[in-house]
Amino acid sequence: MTAYPELSGSADAIEEKESPSPMQPYFNRELSWIEFNRRVLDEACDTHNPLLERVKFLSIFASNLDEFFMIRVSGIKQQISAGVQKPSPDGLTPNEQMAAIRRALMPLIESERVLLMKDLLPNLAAQGIYLLEYPQLNEQQRAYLSDYFDRRIFAVLTPLAYDTSRPFPFISNLSLNLGVVLIDRQRGELFARVKIPEVLPRLIQLPNELIAANDDVPPERRYAFVWLEQVIEASLAKLFPGMEIVEAYPFRVTRDADMEIEEDEADDLLSTIEEGVRQRRFGVVTRLTVEELMPEHMRNLLMTNLKISNADLYTVLGPLGLSSLMNLMSIDRPDLKDPPFTALMHPALANQANIFDAIRQGDILLHHPYQSFAPVIDFIQAAAEDPNVLAIKQTLYRVGSNSPIVRALMHARENGKQVTAVVELKARFDEENNINWAKAMESVGVHVVFGLLGLKVHAKLALVVRQEQDGIRCYVHLGTGNYNASTARIYTDVGLFTCRPDITADVVELFNFLTAYSRQRSYRKLLVAPVTLRQRMVEMIQREARQHKQQGGGHIIMKMNSLVDAQIIDELYRASQEGVRIDLIVRGMCSLRPGVPGLSETIAVRSIVGRFLEHHRIYYFYNQGNEEVYCGSADLMERNLDRRVEELFPLEDPALLRYMRDTLLETFLRDNSRARCC
Repeated sequence: MTAYPELSGSADAIEEKESPSPMQPYFNRELSWIEFNRRVLDEACDTHNPLLERVKFLSIFASNLDEFFMIRVSGIKQQISAGVQKPSPDGLTPNEQMAAIRRALMPLIESERVLLMKDLLPNLAAQGIYLLEYPQLNEQQRAYLSDYFDRRIFAVLTPLAYDTSRPFPFISNLSLNLGVVLIDRQRGELFARVKIPEVLPRLIQLPNELIAANDDVPPERRYAFVWLEQVIEASLAKLFPGMEIVEAYPFRVTRDADMEIEEDEADDLLSTIEEGVRQRRFGVVTRLTVEELMPEHMRNLLMTNLKISNADLYTVLGPLGLSSLMNLMSIDRPDLKDPPFTALMHPALANQANIFDAIRQGDILLHHPYQSFAPVIDFIQAAAEDPNVLAIKQTLYRVGSNSPIVRALMHARENGKQVTAVVELKARFDEENNINWAKAMESVGVHVVFGLLGLKVHAKLALVVRQEQDGIRCYVHLGTGNYNASTARIYTDVGLFTCRPDITADVVELFNFLTAYSRQRSYRKLLVAPVTLRQRMVEMIQREARQHKQQGGGHIIMKMNSLVDAQIIDELYRASQEGVRIDLIVRGMCSLRPGVPGLSETIAVRSIVGRFLEHHRIYYFYNQGNEEVYCGSADLMERNLDRRVEELFPLEDPALLRYMRDTLLETFLRDNSRARCC
């Protein structure tokens, strides 16, 4: 067991990104995503954030990087394998993109490690929170962990040999492993792989009485952890009795996890998705991460058997799989976290006993997490109990593992309501959870629909049909975020309650499109992808440019997660060339280049990464003073505009429109704390 060598560098020395070449009108989307994750790492470096919040951001950075290799890098590798040479919109071929990705990531990964080893770990230790390396442990601590290994770990482990009679063991996606070299007296040098079980805690907590004294921290506020793989490594002799342990090093594999579903050939989409989830861990290797201390002969053995090249190998100092650091957020040290945040109840709902009465009095806009998500849950629960409610229809994309919304839908069906749930089985990394909920709802008689052929249903819609004295009235909730009570506490989103007949009629017809045969090509108020959203977005940008050329004053504000669609970017460029002021707030990928003379001089792009995940999509057009604001589920990406069912809804109540423009959007544009210019 060896301790990690000294790192050089400063924790806040994140290398500056290269200035993009002005020759191409688009910035590469993959490199843009890396810049987004750089901003996440910036938050981990920011000493104004509480210490454990910084650790959380480092964990998010690592988790984001895992997904990047599973989805984005895997897609480029597939293009290379297929011999694709067509460049992306920014002019880079797949091979050039892979090289550029590695160049961009290497200094970022180095900064991640410097931050962990030279900043976060020492500062955690100063606060009485220790992430100990095995060589640092005293005899008492080692004795405890040896007993812990015998009682909790040993029986779970399954070492797998690799020799002439046994093939190289399969290494599953995101699995952490030990590569072990042994000496057998009869057979000589051997190799074995030991998988670090995912069912066990990655960080093993030591009893409080075994933690060294720290005069600055009371005993009850001290915590000490040891990495599971190091405990296993120290006990390898128990796994391989009679063998000499020569060396052992951890390694971690990332695989292609992007499922390709041939829906027209799938007789049962549910079964097809279930099989795809099972097969995800078998995808092509996109990254092998090893400790920098791993010797070359072991690296070569792994690369040969995993069928990868040096371009897929990433060496790091320190522990692998830093997403596990999120577990530290569970410790009881509120002094090292953001102050607790309590969402407010919307005034229109605070003293209203019946949510349907409140909605009839006027549109209600909720802004999460600043305002409580509870009314959205109450809306479905009230509909489930109300004897006047005839039917409930809802789209479900990511709902969480313990969803009060889904339970309310099931309860509504048990109460005799007609309930329809459009469940998107292809919601990436939520497929298994959605499958389980779909089966549970079907078991009580909910009519479950699995979306449309070739289209992912991403729209956020809930419809309640109610019998009232003057006839049937429809109530809807339209949102920018998922019907997930957990993420609603940490994602910024807006949602609209309304019973306006023109909007509710659109929602009724959109559900008919989702559940039956419909070739509807127009809607009264909603902008719906893939039928009207792209065309209408282009028209509104062109209208702003035309009006500005005639009278001046043109202004567009767009807030979204990603902006990569070439047609939309080109229209924004043309509007900029007419002089329209364009403010873009883009959290993640942005392929538009702002401030380029003659191309985008009037366009400013900023990104906000902070305590809450910026998730709402808001589109504002000045329109010669007849302002229009749309909110909804759609980012400006080709997939959202052409290959998903999305919806944007208008804010037509003057008070809500003014709040959105003058309070919410203006706050983002004036942010000088978390906003970063791109």
